[in-house]
Amino acid sequence: MTATPLHTAPDHLVVTASTLEAGMAWVEQRLGVSMAPRIGGQHVRLGTHNALLSLGEGFYLEVIAIDPQAQTPDRPRWFGMDDLPADAAPRLAHWVARTSDITAAVAASPIAPGVIEPMQRGTLDWLITIAADGAPACAGVMPSLIQWLSAAHPASALPERGCRLQQLVLEHPAAQQLQVAWQSIGLADARIVLKQAKHASLRAVVSTPQGARILD
Repeated sequence: MTATPLHTAPDHLVVTASTLEAGMAWVEQRLGVSMAPRIGGQHVRLGTHNALLSLGEGFYLEVIAIDPQAQTPDRPRWFGMDDLPADAAPRLAHWVARTSDITAAVAASPIAPGVIEPMQRGTLDWLITIAADGAPACAGVMPSLIQWLSAAHPASALPERGCRLQQLVLEHPAAQQLQVAWQSIGLADARIVLKQAKHASLRAVVSTPQGARILD
């Protein structure tokens, strides 16, 4: 019996910041679009909170920071947030891709995207890969994988701001190995560009009502 081919698609961008306010202000300055009123919530299990911005159907931008009101978790936080200096500037640190079969996708990938963990925020439930040390794979260029268990995707509840991802440019010394990993999990999107480079980097080109803007 032939196995069903895996299909993985871009789900959201991750901007890390020392505080949620600083991250939201950075996104607003870069894109020229307000993130108010804040839409997001708390991740109690990992001691973080977030704010979201729509980038179109099934895709969004997440600003995430350590929640100063939350208890310190008994494990490393995700997205390498425990290693952020107190004065760390906001930056595009990572991206997440969704799949309908996260167990099969993790098993198929030659680059480990992390351990599958259950998460919950408000009415949302999902499974996501998180490395044991909290650091994103390949300096953030290899996406974390997510499987939404809730009926509605978070982007469906976000107000329209006229922003869309035009291109996500990713650079890494192991670009060939990353390409193989993406092919193994069925990740293909014309907006995602992977390049060979000496150092890892992420850069998103976002169309806005004011024209194309850059997040990096």
